[in-house]
Amino acid sequence: MTHRRTTDPRRPTLENTEDVHAAARSLAEGRAVAHGFGNFYALTARPDRAVVERVNRMKGRPPAQVASVTTVREHIPSLFDWSRLPAAVRRRQVEDLIEDLFTLGPFGFRGPAATRVPGHLTATHEGVPTVQLIAPGYHCPSNDFLAAALDRTDGDFLAVTSVNPSRHRTGTAYEPAHWRADGVLADFGDEPGVTLLAHRDEAAARRRHPHHATASTTVLSFHHTTARGRSGLPALTLERHGSLSAAHTRAVAANHGFALVVAPRAADPLPPRAYAD
Repeated sequence: MTHRRTTDPRRPTLENTEDVHAAARSLAEGRAVAHGFGNFYALTARPDRAVVERVNRMKGRPPAQVASVTTVREHIPSLFDWSRLPAAVRRRQVEDLIEDLFTLGPFGFRGPAATRVPGHLTATHEGVPTVQLIAPGYHCPSNDFLAAALDRTDGDFLAVTSVNPSRHRTGTAYEPAHWRADGVLADFGDEPGVTLLAHRDEAAARRRHPHHATASTTVLSFHHTTARGRSGLPALTLERHGSLSAAHTRAVAANHGFALVVAPRAADPLPPRAYAD
């Protein structure tokens, strides 16, 4: 990957069709693509076990760490085993919640994994095999790149992770995700297996998502209900308190007949990355 300044017009961007298709070819050939993802950056790759393990090593993670998946709007339903929803939860109710939260912007969901999702992309929670979906939201131009990459790989989902070195690599408790291409280049610009596809205008990308902090996504799980809230509604679990606040997530969930329980590890929101300049 070549180091270039943000103002360099030659930097590949999500808004340039030729750049998008070149990045999709790179991904299909086995490289990872660091790309604009809502209002920050994500690292997307083929969902093959060997590729996922290589990306984990590059970030400083254990090779076998389970990856999240990403996809475009039309393929979201096929990721989940809807027959394993909790008794108090209806499929249409969850699908409408997913639709609203992805209309707002980047977000994450954990749900019962469809049997077609391979084991290295699933994790068992409360006895249920689950998959974690992370998507950039419907207003992000990265959806065009994801669609092109899916077409190139003849699949309907990809592996995804945030663009940040792991705590195993840095020795810090938490390494926030990058929301500037220059930061991506600083950490991963010397990696031969990474291609950059930047936001053309990073400030515009942030303005497009006014309710979201520049951090990894919030994650909501629907594979089980821990209890009923004080309202009597079935409660879903906020697993990670990321870019969309717990209060905003709770309000959207209530519109769809859900209460919200915040997991202890999600009590504090993830801090956005701070840059020296």
